[in-house]
Amino acid sequence: MQLFVGFVLATIIAVVSYRVRSLSRSGTYAATIIGTLIFGLGGWQWAILLLTFFISSSLLTRAFHNQKNTLNEKYSKGGRRDAGQVLGNGGLAAFCAVLHILFPSETWPWLAFAAALAAVNADTWATELGVFNPAPPRLITDLRKVVERGTSGGVSVSGILASLAGAGLIGIPAAVFGPGDRFWSTCLIITLSGLAGSLFDSLLGATKQAIYYCPTCCKETEHHPIHTCNTTTMQIRGWKWLNNDWVNFFCAAFGVIVAILLI
Repeated sequence: MQLFVGFVLATIIAVVSYRVRSLSRSGTYAATIIGTLIFGLGGWQWAILLLTFFISSSLLTRAFHNQKNTLNEKYSKGGRRDAGQVLGNGGLAAFCAVLHILFPSETWPWLAFAAALAAVNADTWATELGVFNPAPPRLITDLRKVVERGTSGGVSVSGILASLAGAGLIGIPAAVFGPGDRFWSTCLIITLSGLAGSLFDSLLGATKQAIYYCPTCCKETEHHPIHTCNTTTMQIRGWKWLNNDWVNFFCAAFGVIVAILLI
């Protein structure tokens, strides 16, 4: 019955998100599946964390959409999350809900779940708010090198602070609704894990993520095979299979690993 209720709630939220253009059609299907697993297997506490991530990240994306129009040439996808983005951001969290059913007496599935969401929320907040840093970002692998706003692997003071805030937004309810009475330690673990996952995302973006080049615009981009100017792009670095969706997945995974190590 709980799984059925989870399916109903997930479907309603996914359809509403599709109507307000936060999700694409494929993203709606993926969100329904992930929401069903998390709502149905985890319960309302797990649902609160998922909704905190989804609502806050969606609102930020919509709020600053116009200000980021000039950076669309950099990003491979727009503000409407498709199935790849939904699975990259929430797939590992849904798997943690399954682990919760397999190990009901253990607390680590909850901490892993919270850390996964904290990491992707931190990354989203850094992406959405970091572009407003007064100074251009610097490459995470070489902080002396200034890069264009929106460049994969670029970091800034505003972006790191936004990342910390995004992780903390998950860390607080994770500590409030989580098992046990270790509020401050749980909050700190989840927040730091989320920040670490976000920084790992930037590291992958600067080193291993597939990056392409548009010969017409003379700029690096995540777009492939066609840039926003309708020019065919060519790969210049990274692993071809490692697109932004996989980077988001590894961002969440790294957050989980850090959280488990800190427990």
